[in-house]
Amino acid sequence: MNSVDSKSDGNFRTRYHVPLLGHQNMNLAQWLSGARRIAIVGVGNPIRKDDSIGIEIVSALEGKVSESVFLVKSETVPESFIGQIIEFKPTHILIIDAALLNLSPGSVRFVKSMKVSKAAISTHALPIQTFCEYLTKMTDSKIAMLLIQPRDTSFGEGLTYELNAAKEKLANYLTRIIGSVMS
Repeated sequence: MNSVDSKSDGNFRTRYHVPLLGHQNMNLAQWLSGARRIAIVGVGNPIRKDDSIGIEIVSALEGKVSESVFLVKSETVPESFIGQIIEFKPTHILIIDAALLNLSPGSVRFVKSMKVSKAAISTHALPIQTFCEYLTKMTDSKIAMLLIQPRDTSFGEGLTYELNAAKEKLANYLTRIIGSVMS
């Protein structure tokens, strides 16, 4: 497991410990196989530039996925949507968030939620690991995360060029993969 250190510009307070996945590991399309109902939770702070990537991707999916996909723009309080997610009865829950991965801006890692350290430092009121553990117990869903390396998480609105490009690619990829899985 590669540890993601907390080096940053001082503006990004989320730290995850994640394995850097290679080609031999399960990918998102494999993980989604057999999905009947998918909840996609976009996490992030809309006034911290690239930290809003999760919310932006969920916004880009609106109107492009079936009713079997529940889109949640949770911002920094994903725990506020636990009841709605449980009521939806998803088979799969995908959480999309920015994370320091020590990679180039816009790089993405797919991580099964249990690989995220319990000691993660988060900008969210409830640590993302606790959120994932609770949803696992309450829904019996498969849970995973798409983590995206930000460039700039200082105060301000709008994604940097690299993150905007990543948003477009990921939204198109998710639309295509979900469409093939749900058909």
